[in-house]
Amino acid sequence: MTTDVTMAARMPRRRSSEMVVATLLALASSSTVLGWTLQSAPATVGSIPRRHHRGQMTMKKETSQQPFSLRNLFGGDDRSQPSNSPSKKKKLDPHPMYQREHISPLNSLEPYARRPAVAAASGWNAASASSYRVEDSVVMTEALPSPPPGSLLSAVGGISSPTEESDAALLPLHPAVSSGVLPNGLSYVILPNPAPAGRFEAHLQVFSGSSDELESQQGMAHLTEHVVYMGSRKREKLFGTGSQTNAYTDFHHTVFYAACPVISPLRGVGGGPRGNEMLPLALDALCEVMEARVESGRLEKERQAVLSEMTMVNTIEYRVECQILQALHRENRLAKRFPIGKEELIRSWTGTEVKDYQRCHYRPDNVLLYIVGDVEVDNVEKVIAEKFGHLTAERQGSDVRDVEIRKQASELADAAHATVKARQSWHYPAVLHDFVDKKRAEQNNIEMRDLEGYDIHLRDKYSLDEKVNLLETNSTEDGKWIRPHIYRHELLQSFSLHLFCKRVIEPIITLADFRKSIARRIVLAALQIRLNVNGRGDNPPFSFVEFNQLDSAREGCAICSLDMMSDPSRWDEAIGKVLSEIRTLGTYGLSEGEMERYAGSLMTDAEQLAAMGENISHGDQLSYLMETVACGHTFMSPDQSYEATEAALRTLTLEEVNNEAAELCSHVTSLNGESLAADGPVIAIACCPKLPSEKTEGHYCDEEKLVRSISAAANLPITPNKDVLVPRTLLSDEDIAAAVAAQPPAWTQGVFTDGTSPTPADQVTSPFTLRRLSNGLRIGVAASPAESQRGHLRLVAPGGRDREAALGLKKGSMVIGARTMQEGGAFGQWTREQVELFCVDHLIMVEINCNEEFLIFDFVFPTNEVGNVGFGENIKMGITGTEAVLQILREIIVGFKWEEDALWRSKQNFYATHDGLSKNLEGMTTEKLMEKMTQNDSRFLSVDHETIDAITLEDAKTAVMSQLIPSELEISMVGDFLDVGEILEMVKLFIGTISPDQNKNYLPTVPVPAENVNRVSPLPHIASHLDFELPDSDPRAVAYVSGGTPNRWGILSDGSTVAQRVVAANLGGSDYDKARRQHPLYACVALSLISEIINRRLFSYVRERKQLTYDANFHFTSFERLAGGYFLVTVTASKDKAQAALEACKETLRQVRSTSPITSDNLESAKRVVINRHEGEMRTSRYLAELLSGIQLESIPYKGPSSITDFNGMVQSMTVKDLQFVLGCIDLDEESLFTAIGQTVQPEGLALTDSEEVVPSVAVMPGRRGGPLMG
Repeated sequence: MTTDVTMAARMPRRRSSEMVVATLLALASSSTVLGWTLQSAPATVGSIPRRHHRGQMTMKKETSQQPFSLRNLFGGDDRSQPSNSPSKKKKLDPHPMYQREHISPLNSLEPYARRPAVAAASGWNAASASSYRVEDSVVMTEALPSPPPGSLLSAVGGISSPTEESDAALLPLHPAVSSGVLPNGLSYVILPNPAPAGRFEAHLQVFSGSSDELESQQGMAHLTEHVVYMGSRKREKLFGTGSQTNAYTDFHHTVFYAACPVISPLRGVGGGPRGNEMLPLALDALCEVMEARVESGRLEKERQAVLSEMTMVNTIEYRVECQILQALHRENRLAKRFPIGKEELIRSWTGTEVKDYQRCHYRPDNVLLYIVGDVEVDNVEKVIAEKFGHLTAERQGSDVRDVEIRKQASELADAAHATVKARQSWHYPAVLHDFVDKKRAEQNNIEMRDLEGYDIHLRDKYSLDEKVNLLETNSTEDGKWIRPHIYRHELLQSFSLHLFCKRVIEPIITLADFRKSIARRIVLAALQIRLNVNGRGDNPPFSFVEFNQLDSAREGCAICSLDMMSDPSRWDEAIGKVLSEIRTLGTYGLSEGEMERYAGSLMTDAEQLAAMGENISHGDQLSYLMETVACGHTFMSPDQSYEATEAALRTLTLEEVNNEAAELCSHVTSLNGESLAADGPVIAIACCPKLPSEKTEGHYCDEEKLVRSISAAANLPITPNKDVLVPRTLLSDEDIAAAVAAQPPAWTQGVFTDGTSPTPADQVTSPFTLRRLSNGLRIGVAASPAESQRGHLRLVAPGGRDREAALGLKKGSMVIGARTMQEGGAFGQWTREQVELFCVDHLIMVEINCNEEFLIFDFVFPTNEVGNVGFGENIKMGITGTEAVLQILREIIVGFKWEEDALWRSKQNFYATHDGLSKNLEGMTTEKLMEKMTQNDSRFLSVDHETIDAITLEDAKTAVMSQLIPSELEISMVGDFLDVGEILEMVKLFIGTISPDQNKNYLPTVPVPAENVNRVSPLPHIASHLDFELPDSDPRAVAYVSGGTPNRWGILSDGSTVAQRVVAANLGGSDYDKARRQHPLYACVALSLISEIINRRLFSYVRERKQLTYDANFHFTSFERLAGGYFLVTVTASKDKAQAALEACKETLRQVRSTSPITSDNLESAKRVVINRHEGEMRTSRYLAELLSGIQLESIPYKGPSSITDFNGMVQSMTVKDLQFVLGCIDLDEESLFTAIGQTVQPEGLALTDSEEVVPSVAVMPGRRGGPLMG
């Protein structure tokens, strides 16, 4: 549900600093190092890029003889105790927490008690730890036992090999984290965190998800989430304060959260003056979900929202994920308990039934509250007790009316005692798995078995089950076990293979555990690089491949996964290639060079994280905290993580790493005929086109062929990999000296078109330094400590697809050329493989894109020395990441090698993208709409097969290189630079020595006349509507409203400007107002505020009032260089409501111009949203680099230094009159609107048989397998 107060899209907690989260989480799982080409998977229907860092939750331990059970809540225990509830209803037996020590959900915060063997080895005595027994005090704060004597490094310091003593050393707990338990059983974790100052986040995790639902409750966890939060009156008090709220449901939990300022910016919030603390208001809103009233009006609204959501998310990618999850978890209840639920049930539930579910699961002893931010622990604990202390499990249980539901819920809870939920973590789903290593499972007290008398794994047939033909596990000729599943659909264009095995999640709490996790990360990095670098030779059989292993609390297991995409005619070849690479690593291990490379990368990662220190954001810290607590890993500070990494790497041997490689790849290597079979099955899911085609003749995949192909690949001959010589530097001192002699570099002043005075050529200025090199190249450098030891470089070449016609280039040559460069990477004497490994060694990520306006190169790099080898006195230092990235940039401009195999891979990507688009409802509807609006202007349309076929290597090369002329380029660099002057000298040396005539030979000798260059196509003067139909077995619909707008800077397609219209309109006001309205940021800021306001209006009117959709959104194209632009309203709905939803969106646009104009409250709320978002994004180097880009380009006349320095002031200065005027510059009149409705229709001749699948609905966020269902 879109319950974000600011209406900003909050997917599964995507953070502004994703690299920080990845590094943090890698301490408890796995990550890979990305290099030159590992950034972009094909954007193809059916492509399943991997799911990184899924939501994981907390472990619980049983500390008494009587395990927790819902049966005890609903009766059956004779040892009743007096209740704290004043209710006069019939009393039930109290929850057993009143008779025994409380079960703490904070196991990872008291790790010594979690493993008796570890505790004994480290000298920890359970008697020294505080008791968890609930007393009469207001709050029982967990008094964590002190670690045994001797720090982590003291246990390993000075030794050259691990010992029992060093391996038993316990990892240190983050010194700032606090936790506690209220007398009613509510547990909480508090982490004071200074960045960003003046804000905090509170997340209430309810341990109730779809796996806890009964047969008659499928989808109730998700619907309950909607009802209790969307209907919260106290949540509404957060509106307009700059807060964001939302919720999401998954297999194992439901999470509600509020991200707020510490002090309210409003007067009257909560009935008090400006300056009230926001924490009590946020906790009021979260607490209300525990006691929420299920009002009939709200239930009906949210019922309609959920039904609309079912339609919205049911894309083909979503359905592929459904099939993967269903086949992966065939042996347990996850295969039949998807969060979205069953439509027929959702339509039938009454308020009483929803309330019964809420009262059954939303109990204080079944939740965990996280608070991270700029807070004081003592104050937070006081507010928690004040807001949540009155809740009791007894009172919640007494409100459950349905006797049969009580009985069934109790039976389910009692049956959970034999699952990973009870054996490993109370917060895992109640499931068991077919683990590939049963011995490891038995060591963790897990045994896969059926329960007598209760089908907790849902293996029986039930009336609401989907009709899916899941094959039995097959035994190959040599006795290996493979569980295959084929999913075919008419919308799939590519072949994808998803190969899995399941392993036990093992907590990381000792140095030995950490060493093992470090070894696994090294193996995963090495394998991923091998697959992507070595496997991408001439005409590779696969277009995307990823191998990973992640702990998944949501599924209760660690999942080792291989995801691969290929052409449907080459799937068999692709399987052989990929599995051979995995078997090679598992059999022969890593080389010494690989070990050094990836160990050094991990050390640099840890160093960068430690340098971040207090700059890590609340959101990043909270994600890491929840992940580590979920899996039972020790939660460490960045400094502690750095120390642990150094301690582990000091003694880690190649033998240990290769042993981990053998274990990690064992499920694949065990398929070889000469190897012992694994204990559990390898799960293989293939997704492919529904029917054979001429292209796939003789290659059509079926279940028998899939198993045979995997078995054959496991028996192909393999040989050890040879090390690739990786350069320490791309340019020698002699190369640089020769470049300086040929083109002596010099600085000139920075020049701007927004009215800003020129900047000096010889001074470092603040907050950024803007200059030009003597070869004409524009340079902007800014120091930003927000991301320690990290930087972002953006190279912008004005032109993009807009320049194709102006230069007489073939259509599509610019975008195909950009992708060809991305797929290549050979420079000078160095091969592509060497350059890619150079990027890996120096932790550089490169992304090359081409849009309508620009050719853009983005580089993420470390600012410190990287590529180091060894430790302490034996360390060999590499060059800095800054120097490495500038060397790469220079070589791109002057020495890039264009290769046919890179063009081939580029074309394959565009073929797949176009084919996927043709089967995508949203994509094809917007494509048809743009065709009509732009009169088939190719700049704004996809690249089709005919266009792709026509492009030669020379075409691609000419298109891209014609843009890389120094006098046309601009470089923006932002990072944690200690000395900006030093950075400027590097830029001068590596970039200033490029000839000003470089690449001019690629320009046409005669200008080519072209229409509409540097502006969007003029819109036809007659409004238009189109309908589009896409054959698809599932009913879906989407509607669009579009029209013309100024570009981001207020320039319209006819060349006139908003500023000119302001003068002509004579809006009046003071001299200040007149000057303000001529500010270059005036239109930019006004359009940003208008977008926020219209989005809120769409939510209120189309979703809340009309109940026609789950989501409707408004956005601008925001072109910067092209004059003019478009707005687009997108609304998803059921087919029968699509037209009504479209009309409601049009009515919203009419109202904001006439009957319901923008109000001051609308404006003030939007201001807070825009400023908060801007300030949050300013904490990232990428965002500031994006803002700097274009400041010195003459083709963006209104963008200059003031567009950054004056942003907040301009936002605050805007008035309702300003917005209403700028709104008049947008084509919102009925006769100016272009509309479209896209909907699916049944394919001709479709007739499903009982053996074919009827796809269930499961909430999966794009790019993440089994991501949580957002609201």
